[in-house]
Amino acid sequence: MASIGSVILEVPDPAAADAFHAAAFGVGDRVGVRASDAPTSGFRGFTLSLVVSQPSTVDSLVGTALDAGATVLKPVTKSFWGYGGVVRAPDGTIWKVATSSKKDSGPATRQIDDVVLLLGVADVKASKRFYVERGLAVAKSFGSKYVEFENPAGRVKLALYGRRALAKDAGVPVDGSGSHRIVIGGDAGPFTDPDGFPWEAVSVRAA
Repeated sequence: MASIGSVILEVPDPAAADAFHAAAFGVGDRVGVRASDAPTSGFRGFTLSLVVSQPSTVDSLVGTALDAGATVLKPVTKSFWGYGGVVRAPDGTIWKVATSSKKDSGPATRQIDDVVLLLGVADVKASKRFYVERGLAVAKSFGSKYVEFENPAGRVKLALYGRRALAKDAGVPVDGSGSHRIVIGGDAGPFTDPDGFPWEAVSVRAA
């Protein structure tokens, strides 16, 4: 089964981005950075989602992200699906922190259960087929709306969402152009997918 080992964000200042990630979220080696000044504007077509167990963890991670320089795109709030919020990092990456729980079930922690890379794609079914043909196994699928692929525990999960729906979920306009400013590292690559997201070949192991 092919899968993702990590994602690499292309940023103008790698040291500053590394410092932000360490202070805000503590995602370890699942999210790396490299220097790039590739032109980009507007929505870059992806978000990174941190799935956690309870609201207090959401509050803690969003709080440290804001302290480290992030800006709010969607304030943390309770909704029918759970509890969460969306922020934009200083390098422009959009991060969502969320839980399906509406109440704390234990002491506050900063434990991240899953890191999910959500790609906003033009055609969910076509992109799903593309990735299945390259060895990724589907974990969840909701027709033309959403697809999530299997991945080793402790690594980055890949999910597909319609581009317009993902932009709405992130709280940003859908328009964007130029570089996605992200490279996906996994044992399915190297290739570039139908929406222009590049993969590099790396070995994958459970964290």
